[in-house]
Amino acid sequence: MYGSDAQPDRSARSEVGVTHTVAPGGEARGPARIAVVGAGPAGLYAVTELVESGHPVKIDVFERLPSPFGLVRYGVAPDNQKIKSVARVLGAPFTAHSATVRFLGNVSVGRDISRHELRGFYDAVIYAFGAEDARVLDVPGSRLPGSFAAKEFVGWYSGHPDAADRNFPLHGRGVAVVGAGNVALDVARVLARSAEEIAATDVPDRVVTALGSSAITDIYLLCRRGPAQMKFTPVELRELGELSNADLIIDPTELALSESERAELLGRPQLERMVSTLRQWADRPLQGKPRRLHLRFLRSPVAILGDDHVNALVVERNELTDDGQARGSGQYEVLDVNLVLHSVGYQVRPVADLPYDSGTQTIRNQGGRLVDGQGHFLPGEYVTGWAKRGPSGVIGTNRADAAETVKNLLADLPGLAPPRHDHRRTVIELLEHRAVNVVDWAGWLRLDSHEIQAGRRRGSPRVKTPDLAAMLDHAHPLAHDAPTDAAAGTPSPAGRTPG
Repeated sequence: MYGSDAQPDRSARSEVGVTHTVAPGGEARGPARIAVVGAGPAGLYAVTELVESGHPVKIDVFERLPSPFGLVRYGVAPDNQKIKSVARVLGAPFTAHSATVRFLGNVSVGRDISRHELRGFYDAVIYAFGAEDARVLDVPGSRLPGSFAAKEFVGWYSGHPDAADRNFPLHGRGVAVVGAGNVALDVARVLARSAEEIAATDVPDRVVTALGSSAITDIYLLCRRGPAQMKFTPVELRELGELSNADLIIDPTELALSESERAELLGRPQLERMVSTLRQWADRPLQGKPRRLHLRFLRSPVAILGDDHVNALVVERNELTDDGQARGSGQYEVLDVNLVLHSVGYQVRPVADLPYDSGTQTIRNQGGRLVDGQGHFLPGEYVTGWAKRGPSGVIGTNRADAAETVKNLLADLPGLAPPRHDHRRTVIELLEHRAVNVVDWAGWLRLDSHEIQAGRRRGSPRVKTPDLAAMLDHAHPLAHDAPTDAAAGTPSPAGRTPG
């Protein structure tokens, strides 16, 4: 067991000083074969840690979509291209270590290949999927048409295939966005943008059309607690003050702080600066812009009204208790809205037969090592990212998280049983037998090139392809359509299965 005091002999040194895995029986074996499930920041930071460790490895990255980058591609707001540029760093191992790292896109673990089968092909498996389920706003009327989790709206404007055919009612004048984190802030900001600003981003064409014809004039961003408890990051908040198409409206009385809150700010300079910025914005005169973004603190939704569709939202004014918790005051107001988007948190979905902790809503683990309900380690299985720690932190948080998991994996390797199947090719043969249309890195580069070219025609960084069938078509075109940009890497022949 991994937690025991006795440690096996972990390595044998070759004449050039490279560490080789030693099997439990003492015989040296080749590079460790590692599967990473999920090509978002968590999984790709784990890949980086593995290739930079100096340990000989062969890595297959499984991703259920034909495209990599997860939250960077499908979660970061389209007007935050600077943050999206981290994709270049995350994707570097696929080109710099192309003989070592493979991308197996459009492969769903649990559907196309089972957890048990993965363990037969690899020395170790790292699960790196995120928190895919949004928590539900639990108020009367929350199931009415016109009430959505903000995650659905984000998926729509981000071009996620799961939301390719979604439509949102943008014909009304008012919309409420519930939440005090960056997702809520992103959603409110996107709704406030002009048609020209939206067209200059990477959103799909149908999203440009829908947002461009939006009738929305008033956006209410509702935060349950006060400014001292907001979860926005400074960069995201700062962008609210730069909106060209919307006046920002803040009630100065909602920025008043108690003595305990002021004391709390003294030890948090970033938050102190953000509160100061809000006060400056509250004093700015309105400029008569086409839209108004109302940033409201100490407000909670208590009921969504409507017969067959949302037509109003009842909110209650809150008071803060001494420990900073929100408590209803019994004072209510009704907002004239036809759309409610709630961002009240995320949770990790129980996946297949992986051990799930319903209390923390994570995959059971200790330092990234999977454990069962009795606390026993599950040899060769690991987790990183939100599935490991819960939905918290920013993109960069995943790097340290992955480092811990990879460190423990590499320490465990000598004691792990070798894979039952000897050849890396075997997993591809299994997927081919099951008619899985695997997209390799060259296929992604073809899709990437298509989106960038579409963006050039529209005057934007790229135009996302939201439809899964279309994504696969662009990933497997005729060979002469492959990108030739040397900086993007040299693709394999069109349609080639990863070898």
